Amino acid sequence: MASKTKVEVKINGKDYTVIGVESEEYIQKVALYIDKKMNEITNLNNRLSTSMAAVLTAINVADDYFKTLEALDNLRNQVQQYIQELDEATSELEKYKKENEELKETIQQLQIDLVRKETELRDFINTFDNPPRERDNTVKIDNARKIRAK
Repeated sequence: MASKTKVEVKINGKDYTVIGVESEEYIQKVALYIDKKMNEITNLNNRLSTSMAAVLTAINVADDYFKTLEALDNLRNQVQQYIQELDEATSELEKYKKENEELKETIQQLQIDLVRKETELRDFINTFDNPPRERDNTVKIDNARKIRAK
């Protein structure tokens, strides 16, 4: 069992002894918050009894509490939405990474095909640039015609 802390606090000008399991600093912080809230209430209407000021303070503190819970719920929902969006974005990123890898492979294959086709084209062009002994045949035919003509 946690050890109990006994703390003397002042709320609305009166001394109180508070016993709790929290640290002395925390208990003082809570008491200071309640004192501030009670002072706000009594400053608005100084004819209130201590018990009436305490009840109004309790209502204001409860209001703060419920508004904080609502804000916390909204933040949780927002965080949940961000987590969902992050999951979707991560999934989409993985899809794009896979597509990118497939495109890289396609580019690499197309580059290989291009080099192969360029080589075939060069070989084809070379067959026309350097026909096998075609010129020798033309010269021989021309010479044969000249010899006949004589």
